[in-house]
Amino acid sequence: MKIVIAEKPSVGRELAKVFGATTRKDGYIEGKGYSFTWAFGHLLQLAPPQEYGFFGWRKEHLPMLPNKFKLSIRKIKTKDGMVEDPGVRKQLDTIKMLFDEATEIIVATDAGREGELIFRYIYSYLKCKKPFKRLWISSQTDEAIKDGFRNLKPGTEYDTLFSSAHCRSVSDWLVGMNATQALSISAGNRSVLSLGRVQTPTLAMICARYLEIKNFVPKIYYQIGIQLDKDGQLFKAISVDSFDAKEEGEAIFEKVQDVASGFSNGGNITAVEAKPRKEPPPLLHDLSSLQQEANKKNGFTADQTLGLLQNLYESKLVTYPRTGSRYIGDDIFATVPALIASLTDHGLFAKSAVALQEMTLNKRSVNAKKVTDHHAILVTGVKPGSLSKDHQAIFDLVAGRMLEAFHQECVKEVTKITIQSEIVFVANGTVIRSAGWRSVFNEVEEDKKDEDNPALPKVKKGEALPIVNKAFLEKQTKPKAMYNEASLLKALETCGKEIEDEELRYAMKDSGLGTPATRAAIIETLLTREYIIREKRNLVPTAKGLAVYEVVKDKRIAQAELTGAWEKRLEEIRSGASVQDFKSEIIDYTRSITQELLTDGAAISSQLAVPVATT
Repeated sequence: MKIVIAEKPSVGRELAKVFGATTRKDGYIEGKGYSFTWAFGHLLQLAPPQEYGFFGWRKEHLPMLPNKFKLSIRKIKTKDGMVEDPGVRKQLDTIKMLFDEATEIIVATDAGREGELIFRYIYSYLKCKKPFKRLWISSQTDEAIKDGFRNLKPGTEYDTLFSSAHCRSVSDWLVGMNATQALSISAGNRSVLSLGRVQTPTLAMICARYLEIKNFVPKIYYQIGIQLDKDGQLFKAISVDSFDAKEEGEAIFEKVQDVASGFSNGGNITAVEAKPRKEPPPLLHDLSSLQQEANKKNGFTADQTLGLLQNLYESKLVTYPRTGSRYIGDDIFATVPALIASLTDHGLFAKSAVALQEMTLNKRSVNAKKVTDHHAILVTGVKPGSLSKDHQAIFDLVAGRMLEAFHQECVKEVTKITIQSEIVFVANGTVIRSAGWRSVFNEVEEDKKDEDNPALPKVKKGEALPIVNKAFLEKQTKPKAMYNEASLLKALETCGKEIEDEELRYAMKDSGLGTPATRAAIIETLLTREYIIREKRNLVPTAKGLAVYEVVKDKRIAQAELTGAWEKRLEEIRSGASVQDFKSEIIDYTRSITQELLTDGAAISSQLAVPVATT
């Protein structure tokens, strides 16, 4: 009997359905020579401290550095405390029975780092020694599943992927368990003050931004605005210079000629620049970019978007969701025309899909060298039935981005007119010559929202135009915006570095904080720990979060670059880098951060009493 183990019951049932296996048993389905069973996500985890003899939270136990890590069945909270999940125990017994009978084991957990860890921990815990093969697919369509089973890989090909996953798990345990206990003990055990390898630098980013805004002192400055007339078409221009002193600005303002002063020369056109600009289409979505888009357009949290996308994946409507790639290879590109054709009757995208069938498709998102475990997120061509409003919204973001990515460039004409009237003024305007990819969501005006002129008249250098109005403008500098989930996810990709260029941001993804698959959980952890709250769409630290930040802000545990470097090292382990070197580094770091927190954590007690002001 061939035993197939999936990550979730829903996936196990889908695989069984494709193979025509219909006999339902307790914890598995069998038929056609196969048995399909499943985990419920992470059934096993690294054992808690007490299983190594570290009972209670005591200073003399720290740092806790087990010689060999044990695996423990997932726990649930009951009135009697934390106990083994009986459902997990029962399913593990079922899996063991099937493994014992197996002639072949096929691993069908999600094709990624955590999916590999889920299976390997089960395999190790059950002391199974049988060889296994790996199913590696990016789509849940029947054809993709069948093709994947025709091309199973030896399980040993993914040993380095497991090594990376296990190192991640061990480092999170060592840093998280020790830092949490050290800070909580030194603060007097007033409450559990959780710290972690990834969550703490993420908290630090949110707190630092909040305090920067809270302490921001706006600076008043002044500019002059004028309105000019070209054959009845009015347009606006703003002074290039700004003035810190009101009196200085007002003195210049008085000298600017307008109609009331008896127009003589008015505004003299000293330069006209009209440049065509081609705006390439955006890259396809990975999980992180989709979460950002869904937060901006629909207000969905990162966790909501991941859940909705996972549902669509399991319904065979989109490809693998937990991807960190925004590219596809030529093999997948060959299927894109058919995917576009599947949208020709879509209510929102029919016009764009039909138009794309007549065009040469843009290949900006086609680069096999930039595809990691999984390619970018695409629709599968399977027609959705009746979807909920939220599921439809996510499906449309995936479908719409796919059409945008293969569409033509957006061609604009960017015009800059320079005017002299006592001082220099500039008028800017943009005209869309060909909407290209921006026509998919009809967002051709997006870049023009900050401009004063929807369109500029045709003018020539040397012309003098009447100034029909002028205004003395009082402005003030503004702080950066509070983090919301979209902007935080973008910052996590690049360890807080503000990089707008999507390709450069993508190039830095391996040194970001966390992974696309884990960033939603990081945010939810900070909310659960009551370190941050949601205020409308913003993420705001609580008094507790700020108190923790004050203690850790100057320590390496709070430095995004350090944790990002570790994340990069984990990726390198997948390519064969030394596991032992990484573990030695983490152990050394665990010793140092534990000692630092035992020494400095006492300061947190008084901080916890300070309420945080809301914005």
